[in-house]
Amino acid sequence: MSAILLDGKALSLKLQAELKAEIERLKAETGKVPRFMNLVIGQDASAASYGKSQKRVAENVGIDYQFSYLPHGITQKELLDQIHMLDQDPDIHGIMLHKPVPEGIDFQQAVNAIGADKDLEGMNIANLGKLMLGKTKIFPCTPAGAMALLESSGVDIAGKDAVIVGRSEIVGKPIQLMLLEKNATVTVCHSGTSKAGRLIEHVKRADVLIVAMGKPGFIKGEWVKEGAVVIDVGINEVNGKITGDVEFDEAQKRAAFITPVPGGVGPVTAVMLMRNGIEMFKQRSGKS
Repeated sequence: MSAILLDGKALSLKLQAELKAEIERLKAETGKVPRFMNLVIGQDASAASYGKSQKRVAENVGIDYQFSYLPHGITQKELLDQIHMLDQDPDIHGIMLHKPVPEGIDFQQAVNAIGADKDLEGMNIANLGKLMLGKTKIFPCTPAGAMALLESSGVDIAGKDAVIVGRSEIVGKPIQLMLLEKNATVTVCHSGTSKAGRLIEHVKRADVLIVAMGKPGFIKGEWVKEGAVVIDVGINEVNGKITGDVEFDEAQKRAAFITPVPGGVGPVTAVMLMRNGIEMFKQRSGKS
C-alpha cells in the first residue's frame, strides 16, 4: 500500500481560483476589494518570508495586502495604539500581527485588541469563543488548512477516531473543535500522554491522525493504522531540509492519504487567511 498524497500546492491553487471569482463578484457589487494590513515588528527573516507568501496569494486573488513595519523596540502601548488606529479605519478590512514578536510584547493581548470583525487569523478571544460554540465562519488559519486537506481526501470522518498529537492554542485546541463539528470522535494527546506511555496505543487506533508537535519524525511510521488519513502540520529544519513530525516514508506505506512536508498544510494556510478576510469583508458589506 502506498498512500495518496494530499497535495497542498494543488489545493491552494484550486481554492485561490474560487476566491478570485468571489473577489471579482464583490468588486462588481461594492466597488471595493478587501484591504488587509500585516503588522511586522522588526525585520525577522522568517516573518518576512511567510508574509511574502501571503502577499503573493493575496495578489493572485485580487486582495490589497500591505505591510506595516514597526520598530523592534515598540512598546506594548504603542502597539495597541497602532492596532486601535487601524481597527477604526473603515478602509482596512483585516488586520494580523505577525509572529514572532519581540520579548516584552504580549501577543494575545495585542490580538485581542483587534476587532473580532477584522481578525484575519481567527485568534481573537471572541472568535475563539465563537469557534467553541460552533457559531463562526472565521477559523484559525493553520487548523483550517489542515481541515481543508482532510476534506479533500473525500473521507467521511463522522464517527471516525481522530487523534490529535499536540494541544497548542494555534493548532491542537482549535482543530479539536473543528473535528467535533464534523462529528469525529476526538482524542487529544500531549506530553502527559507520552509520560503515561500511552501515546502509541492512541496513534495506532487513529482513523485520522493530525500531528502538530514541532518535533521531526516524532511519530513513527509503524505506529500509523492501515488506511488512516495522516495530516502532518509539523515544519522542522533538519540538516538544511524541511521535514515534518511524522516519519513520512514508513507512514506512507500504511496510510491511505498523507500530507507531504513541505507542500502539504503550509500552502493552504495562507489561502485560509484570505478566506477569513473575505468573509469579514462580506459581513461588513452586508453581502454574506
